[in-house]
Amino acid sequence: MASTKPKEVTEDLKELSISPYGAARSFSSEQPLNDEELRKTNDYFMATMYLCLGMIYLKENPLLRDPLTLDHIKRRLLGHWGSDAGQSFTWIHMNRLIKKYDLDALFISGPGHGAPAVLSNSYLEGVYSEVYPDKSEDLKGLQRFFKAFSFPGGIGSHATPETPGSLHEGGELGYSISHAFGSVFDHPDLISLTMVGDGESETGPLATSWHSTKFLNPITDGAVLPVLHLNGYKINNPTVLARISHKELESLFTGYGWQPYFVEGSDLPTMHQAMASTLEHCVLEIRKYQKQARDSGKAFRPRWPMIVLRTPKGWTGPRKVDGKFLEGFWRSHQVPIPDVAKNKNSLKILEEWMRSYRPDKLFDESGALIPELKELAPSGVRRMSANPVANGGILRRKLHLPDFRDYATEVKQGGVENVGSMAIFATFLRDIVRNNPNHFRVFGPDETESNKLGAIYEAGKKVWMGEYFEEDADGGNLAFAGRVMEMLSEHTCEGWLEGYILSGRHGLLNSYEPFIHIIDSMVNQHCKWLEKCLEVEWRVKVASLNILLTATVWRQDHNGFTHQDPGFLDVVANKSPEVVRIYLPPDANCLLSVTDHCFRSANYVNVIVADKQDHLQYLTMEQAIQHCTKGAGIWDWASNDQGEEPDVIMASCGDVPTHESLAATCLLRELVPEIKVRFVNVVDLFKLIPEKEHPHGLSDREYRALFTNDKPVIFNFHSYPWLIHRLTYKRDGQHNLHVRGYKEKGNIDTPLELAIRNETDRFSLAIDAIDRMPNLKNKASYAREELLNRQITARNYAFHEGMDPEELTGWRWPFKTGASA
Repeated sequence: MASTKPKEVTEDLKELSISPYGAARSFSSEQPLNDEELRKTNDYFMATMYLCLGMIYLKENPLLRDPLTLDHIKRRLLGHWGSDAGQSFTWIHMNRLIKKYDLDALFISGPGHGAPAVLSNSYLEGVYSEVYPDKSEDLKGLQRFFKAFSFPGGIGSHATPETPGSLHEGGELGYSISHAFGSVFDHPDLISLTMVGDGESETGPLATSWHSTKFLNPITDGAVLPVLHLNGYKINNPTVLARISHKELESLFTGYGWQPYFVEGSDLPTMHQAMASTLEHCVLEIRKYQKQARDSGKAFRPRWPMIVLRTPKGWTGPRKVDGKFLEGFWRSHQVPIPDVAKNKNSLKILEEWMRSYRPDKLFDESGALIPELKELAPSGVRRMSANPVANGGILRRKLHLPDFRDYATEVKQGGVENVGSMAIFATFLRDIVRNNPNHFRVFGPDETESNKLGAIYEAGKKVWMGEYFEEDADGGNLAFAGRVMEMLSEHTCEGWLEGYILSGRHGLLNSYEPFIHIIDSMVNQHCKWLEKCLEVEWRVKVASLNILLTATVWRQDHNGFTHQDPGFLDVVANKSPEVVRIYLPPDANCLLSVTDHCFRSANYVNVIVADKQDHLQYLTMEQAIQHCTKGAGIWDWASNDQGEEPDVIMASCGDVPTHESLAATCLLRELVPEIKVRFVNVVDLFKLIPEKEHPHGLSDREYRALFTNDKPVIFNFHSYPWLIHRLTYKRDGQHNLHVRGYKEKGNIDTPLELAIRNETDRFSLAIDAIDRMPNLKNKASYAREELLNRQITARNYAFHEGMDPEELTGWRWPFKTGASA
């Protein structure tokens, strides 16, 4: 390998051109490939380029054994060519090192629509044909392989779940690095080779994810080897990082804590030598750092290597077509010659281009890759497209969960004791961490302690590979080896968790409810991945992605309007019912029951909403298990309609709304004692959907047994009220359903005053119930006036004293049994 010191070399690089053309420019002048190896490597590269182009254009005549005609061309030309060459170039050179050093390696494709490079290498390695026998390694199989790409009923142009070796689709840009780090946490021998597109590098999520090295332990974790692919252009614009100087670019990544190595140019013979040398140097550096840490038992943060690969966009294509730039310009981004169906000259250029890769020399008579090239790829699971890490369900093992019933809160009477549900849950979570030291982690922006989950630190500290100060020993809870991952980037934390579970492990993300919206689209993409995986028979189910939302909308007293947004539930509810679940446990025992269920599940996105402040406790553990198993039910102890028709149903979903609904129920029974009130609580939000539309949905008969078809239902909901109407719009009695929830009204409010603003408070709910019971007619007018007076008094008190009246904050359920009045 090169003996030149990287620092000295980078001094020279500062003055080099940023053009992608010319002989290779790199930190090393080593030439590790002999003439025969160089020839074979380039031929293999040409074979992959031919396949990438064939996928875009051909439906017949896959090896051009006949002259190319329009009958051989797809009618709709779809796909992306621009990043294929750089990705395949990198893949091929990694293959050499996998064989030489017996590496466990994974390839993550970050550039948008970069699948052709991944698919072509999977096919040539034989993996694609093993997974899909109809895409065999012969003429007929190759024809089917080409036709299926970006074709109805076929596969997409991202590295979708149908793609062997993929755990990162890349449909939305910005997550390749965070997914890669998630995949190597607790996988000490894995190297995730990650292509980062230069368009992708402009996204916020990608920018923050470079900091992931500050959380990578060289003893317990594997390594991420990023290759920043500067091909210069996005769809129609230059990319930022391709248009700055070497000095600035090197300073950027040195500042991030990486050691960048440059490989730049277009001349294939010298580029192959430069990439072979540079990639090998990086792999050996990774192994050196890992050996140093593991032999000494002392973790440290090295300057992990990365590669900046600058090549022309659409490399190996025609430089110009019809006098206009193609290779090295934005026109090569998607379909490089789009008018072949209308322009005979374009069709001729395409045929000449495809034949320039010499498919007749690279593939034998049957249509298979010739043996001397076939042997360049690794074998078995060492092939990156066959790595079981990318089908993480194969590696997933069940969590060793303690019995959640052992953490129960004693509830002698519902609605009397005030307890911190989250603090109790934290002890359960602590023991999950303790029982699963190598395949469970907790992720969050910066809020584990704030969210009352600090008990976790008794079993696993926060991972921190940065510098340490003396004061960190005083409650900092930092450690080189830990189980809590915190960085103030929701994108990076979510990406880590996704990569972690997609590669076979388990985890939990905890976050403030108002800012989970930052990762709306990330969760959206993960849901789509899971849904598509259900259609791919060889994909084994992975652990569910569990999201705990706390610091909820109703308890943002000092943060105010900016922190009041419960709308993430609407985002999740839009996703396929096959992959999403939403739970709003009203108390600690229900929270324990729900989370135990979620940790045991697979292939879901589970969203749990529970406030971190102290709250009234309602159900014993046995009652909680029954209630959570049903998902929705009547609370007998809070109802007085036993054996009779109810006059009104008071319903709730969420811990704070349940509190207020119960208080409203008491007010009704105090001021209008003759009415019969049924109290219904919903913990599993999707119980409201008809059973034909969601696996958890209630049948019409079950729904009617709870809510009736003809009685008013006053439903107090944690989030925006319109969601409940949407979920129940097909139900009989919909016109009797009156939902109260957050209506985007807030400020620096006391809890009760915020509820009053949004009509979710006890007084508004009780008034609403009175107004909706036709049998009362005008008999309850005095009770209604009394409720208005109490509400006005409470609100004035809050404005004058800055807090809610103690007799309201200290409210407890006053009845011993449901029948008591």
